[in-house]
Amino acid sequence: MNMIHEKLLVGVLAGLIVASAGAFAVQPAKAAGYSVETPAHVSGVKWWDVLNVRKWPASYSQKVGAFDPHESVWVERCIIAPQGGSDWCLVENGNARGWVNASYLTLADDDWDI
Repeated sequence: MNMIHEKLLVGVLAGLIVASAGAFAVQPAKAAGYSVETPAHVSGVKWWDVLNVRKWPASYSQKVGAFDPHESVWVERCIIAPQGGSDWCLVENGNARGWVNASYLTLADDDWDI
């Protein structure tokens, strides 16, 4: 095997590793989920802090926004966390759309308006 073939093989293997890592990072969004379709508000966040909104349902995912404490949001759907972790919900309001940890949401009562 000459030097060109070795470089080609290393490049192909590196590409496969990167593609596999990318597929793993997207995997949480494919977890089993349930539809919610109801208003909620941010709870359990200190007055001086914010709830981070993530691109994917994982704490290591890219931050795409933030909600203030008690801010109103629309909950589209949630996913069930594996192995005792927290569920994640896809939420939105006029400021941001993305995934948040479900433990920081309180669903609205029937007579509660956003």
